[in-house]
Parts: sequence; C-alpha cells; structure tokens
Amino acid sequence: MQFKYPELLWALLLLVIPIIIHLFQLRKFKKTPFTNVKLLKKVVSESRKSSSIKKWLVLFTRMGIITALVLAFAQPFKADSIALKEKEHVFYLDNSFSMQTKLQGSTLLQNTVQDLIKNIPEEQRFTLFTNNKVYSDVNLQDIRNELLQLPASTNQLTIEEILLAAETYFKKEPGISKNSVLISDFQSNMGPVPMENGTETSIHFIKPKLSPSLNIAIDSVYLSTIESDIVELTAELSSNDDIETTAVSLYDGDKLIAKTAAKFNQNKKATVRFSIASSASIIGKVVVSDNGLSYDDQFYFNIDTPEKLKVLCVGTADMDYLSKIFTEPEFSFSTSSLAQLNYGAINNYNLIILNELKSIPTGLTTAIKSYTDTGGNIILIPASDIDITSYNQLSKYYSNTLYNSKINTEIAVSNVVFDHPVYKNVFEKRVANFQYPKVNSYFTMRTTSPTVLGLQNGAPFLTGLENAYFFSASLSPENSNFKNSPLIVPTLYNMGINSLKLPQLYSTLGEPTTVEIPISLSKDNILTLVKGRETFIPQQRLLPKKVSLTFNENPTTDGTFSIENNGVPLRNISFNYNRTESELSYLSLENVAESQMHQNVPSFFEASKKKNSIDEFWKWFAILAVLFVLLETLFQRVLK
Repeated sequence: MQFKYPELLWALLLLVIPIIIHLFQLRKFKKTPFTNVKLLKKVVSESRKSSSIKKWLVLFTRMGIITALVLAFAQPFKADSIALKEKEHVFYLDNSFSMQTKLQGSTLLQNTVQDLIKNIPEEQRFTLFTNNKVYSDVNLQDIRNELLQLPASTNQLTIEEILLAAETYFKKEPGISKNSVLISDFQSNMGPVPMENGTETSIHFIKPKLSPSLNIAIDSVYLSTIESDIVELTAELSSNDDIETTAVSLYDGDKLIAKTAAKFNQNKKATVRFSIASSASIIGKVVVSDNGLSYDDQFYFNIDTPEKLKVLCVGTADMDYLSKIFTEPEFSFSTSSLAQLNYGAINNYNLIILNELKSIPTGLTTAIKSYTDTGGNIILIPASDIDITSYNQLSKYYSNTLYNSKINTEIAVSNVVFDHPVYKNVFEKRVANFQYPKVNSYFTMRTTSPTVLGLQNGAPFLTGLENAYFFSASLSPENSNFKNSPLIVPTLYNMGINSLKLPQLYSTLGEPTTVEIPISLSKDNILTLVKGRETFIPQQRLLPKKVSLTFNENPTTDGTFSIENNGVPLRNISFNYNRTESELSYLSLENVAESQMHQNVPSFFEASKKKNSIDEFWKWFAILAVLFVLLETLFQRVLK
C-alpha cells in the first residue's frame, strides 16, 4: 500500500491522547457511605467489571476513529510502479494507400481516425505522425479537423524507420514512461519487426482486423509498333485473388475511346491491348473498377506529338550505320565534313557525333566545350590513327578523360554495365552467354567517368555519363565488328534519345524524373505545371536552347499535367502512384508479445487504462471512521 500524502501519517502520534486519558483518569470519585449489606457489595463488584470493559471498548473505538481519519487524509492507494510515472505517447498512424481498404461505406483509415477521436482523452497531450506529417505535443482539439481530412500518402515507411522516427519525438527527460503506438495494417513490404528496440520505450502494435477483398491493379502500360500508321498500347494488370475477367476502359481525357475485357491467367495476371493511330496525340487513362483499393484503378499516360532530336555527324568516315540508327520520326540526322562545319550552328543540335577525326582543331574544341556547357551532348569515336594531344585538349574537360598509348591487340568487348543509364529498360535480365564483339586495336584511357562497355582486360571501350561519351577504339570494319553487334543499336539509340530528356509515356511519383523542354526563355520567365485548378512551379534550370525540369517530391497526386509557359501549353507529362501496396499481403506479427498486440484502438486504450489504474482506499477509511463513531456512541449508551 502506498500513500499520496505519507507525511500525514505523523498524525498517528495522536493515538497517545486516548491512551493517556484511559490510563490516567482525571475524574475524581466521591465516596458515599452505604449500609454494609452483602447484596449491595455484589452489585458494586459487577458494576466495576462492566465499567472496565466499557472503558476498553471506548478506548479502542476512539483509537480507531483517529487511525481511520489519519489514513483517510493520507489517501492510501495501490498501483503498479509504471502507473505512477509521467507518461508520454507517440502515435504513428499509417496513411499509406493500403489503409484505403473499403469497409462498409468507409475506409480503414477513416475508421481508425474515428476510433482515435473517440478514445484519446481531450486533455491528454501527445505526438502523432503519419507517413508525411508530424503533429508534435498537441491535444485532440488541436488536430481533430486535420485528422478527419487526412489524405492518403504516396510514401510508406518501414517499421524500422517508424521506430527510429518515434524515438526522435520523445522528450529528453528522465523518469518518463515512453510509449510508441503503431497503428497500421502492417503490409509485408514494411519489413520485419525488430526483436529488440534497444530502448526503454514500450512499443504497441494496433492491427485492425481486415476482411479479405478483391483488388485489381493496373501495373504498367507501354507502346509497340504493329504497322507504320498504328501503334499498340498494352496494359498489364494483376489481381490479389482468383478472378476470370474484368472490364478495362481507355479514355482520351474524359472521352471513352475503347473498352475491352481482361482475362486473368493462373498467375493472376492479365494483358489487354488497344490500337491507336501513330499520329494521335492522347491524354490517356486506363481504368478498371473493383471493391479494393482505389488508387491503382487508373493509370495515366500521354502521347504527344514527337519532338525530333537533331543529330549532327562531323567527319568523312563511314556513317551509314549511324544514319540507319538515327532515323525518322525520332531523329533528324545531318552530316558535315570538318572543313565545311559551321561552328555557329552547333548549338542548334541536340547531339553531335565526332566521327573518326584524325585531329580536333582548337576552334572546334572551344565550340564543343561551349556547346556542352549549355546543355549539348557529344559522342566521340576516334580514328585508328589520331593526334592524341588534340583529342586530349577536348576530352580532359569531361571527367578528366585522357587518351594514352595505342594497343595493337585483338580483344573482346565483354563487359556490359547493365546498370548504366544508357541501358535502362533495355535488358529484361543480365545476359551471360552474349556473343560479344571485338576490336583489333584500342587506346588506353584514364577517366573518372563510369564505364558503359568494357574490354576483356577491364579497360574501357565506351565511357561517359549524361552529355559526353568517348569510345576507345575505331568502329571501322577494319578495326572492329561492333557495327554488326546487337549492342550497337540500343547503345547509340539511347545516347541519342537521352540527348534531350523528353517526357516518357508516364513517370512514377516519388522517383527522380528529369524532362527537357526545347525552348529559349528569358530569366524572368518560368514554366509551370497545371492540372485543373492545381498549379505548381517545378525545379528548373534555364539553358540557352532548352529548360531542364526536375521532379522529385512534387507533384504529390497522380494525373496528367500540362507544362505551360505563361498559359501556353508546351507538352504534357503523366505521373502514376507506385504499385507496391497493391499486393495486399500482410505481416503476421507472430513474434510480438501478446501484451503489445491490440486488435483496435479502443482495446489499446482499455488495456492502457487497466495497466495505469490506481486503486484508492481513502473512502473506505472514511467509512470506517464513521463506523467507529457509531460504535462509540453505541457503547456509551448501552453499556452502563
């Protein structure tokens, strides 16, 4: 038993007073002579015994009154040690898309918010954070409206990230009982639950029960050419449960242009195809309908009028293979000899190929350097016999690349760096048994830029990144069979396509995306993104012939946005949510202690209330004091 005011127990010393009164009777008795009769002597003897019992009972009741009153004012109670500590709660509320599971006219997130509002005490201060917001040291009244309107987040934290974040929100004060409360459906991609958190924080998991629901997701779309004037749009779908078919619709803006049925296979996958005119410009959307998550029921894309990339090949060496790679409608391919090159027109091209020049004049070096500084792109293919000094005057500006001695040895090009941006989305898997090309001679190189293709001995065959690429060997038929290799088309084509980063069919929200718009703007002008009433200014870099736009944290909603200059649309760009939450697979949390697991928010608060309850006994002692008073009164009146 513990006392709220233990210092009042000193009042128990007052028990000495009734004891003293009992031991030293202050009352004086007057002697009265009486007839010496035997019967009266017996009566006097019995009265004395009765009086002695009465005095002892009165003493007991008076001591009981004092003891009960003192204990009542000291307020005794019984409680666990944790119940006496100051408590601090940090709540994590998962607002990722998986919490949008539909439940009887509402969503799991909406139900959870309602439970929080009903169960958190109005006066309690706490910290609550979601995947994208933090409400620090607030009470329910401060954030009630924001919780009711809490939107879904594209970001999903892992359990480890949640626990680390929660620790940073606790006060750095000793003696406080810290409680991290995680409210989520705990999808499998949130990672495992740490067995030990290494802190004194109590961790609680609230995982609401979910009824199984069918969820169909549109995973991706892509284009393929089937005829010169027709392209095929393919949409890939997946389901988390067995289903035979579902309707799939294709929209251009708000206009329905096609509808078909998707048939799912045993792997719960489906593919649908739509035919579109190759010249069509579409603000597209593929749509399905289900009772599961809603965020993955539509997939946005856009097909704009293609922007031709201007490629200039400088040199007189064989360039037929280049003209076959850089073809219409993606490219506009031009050639020029070194003698006839117009240096002033260089900036009009997106990509310049220096094709096996024996030497590079100083004027061309200066022009190329200025060209790449303003966003231009180059590919340098050396001749078999070059002026190394003139080459290095140009190459040294790009990752300190330098050509060295020539090696006359036949060697295979056997190292493909599949992770290089040049080969992004080229290979479905890493190829091991590839028929690699070879070279008869090459130049050794020193560079800090990454290798794209490497020789068998580890030396680079093609190196570079972003706007400058350098071959180490001539591509002439006498020196190499690289022109006949399957590698040459995706390598050069992607370097050409990347020379101007045009909007793709779609981009994924949260992933870094760069788009270049071929337009010259003054320093006072900026490009904006517009979707309906939503407008924002993306991060942008102004170059002489183009504007580079970078998207990372914005936008935060899916859809097709118009890139505009002072209200004039230039191009469209489409964004979609990541589909990682569409699988609807969940952690079992079997290793979590039963005391840490809760089925819903009310059960957590009920268990917390029991654990932190304090049993007070002062009322019982007050009642006991009244009983002693009644007993004393009874003894005084009944006993003679």
